[in-house]
Amino acid sequence: MIDTKNLTQLGAHVETPQSPETAVLETVPFTRGDGPPAIVRFTCPEFTSLCPVTGQPDFAHIVIDYAPDALLVESKSLKLFMTSFRNHGAFHEDCTVMIGRRIVEATKPLWLRIGGYWFPRGGIPIDVFWQTGAPPEGAWLPDTGVAPYRGRG
Repeated sequence: MIDTKNLTQLGAHVETPQSPETAVLETVPFTRGDGPPAIVRFTCPEFTSLCPVTGQPDFAHIVIDYAPDALLVESKSLKLFMTSFRNHGAFHEDCTVMIGRRIVEATKPLWLRIGGYWFPRGGIPIDVFWQTGAPPEGAWLPDTGVAPYRGRG
């Protein structure tokens, strides 16, 4: 059984962090085993943040794929982290890359990629992609499943 005594958010009532900077990404141990690395995917189809200039909400479909090494990001802490962007003013590019970097900082994965598929602002959808390097040898990387902009749905 996985030791979860260090987790402070899972199974507890936790308020949404005030900002992404104060959100805590918790981890749990992972045993890779033999063979090609596993790819873990998180999909957040209703991500929101605020425009740093107008304060208006921005919406995105975020897809995170990573190949864990010794740690997994605990999903409730990730959900709270993602929710903390709802009151955070930043450009699409900054939000997307910040999410990827924070997960890398917390889990030190073999590899990570993130795609931020942002709904139009001023009539232009903005898609932002970031990854840590080449995907691991032998890993199966499915398509993100997000179509090029045609109403995103």
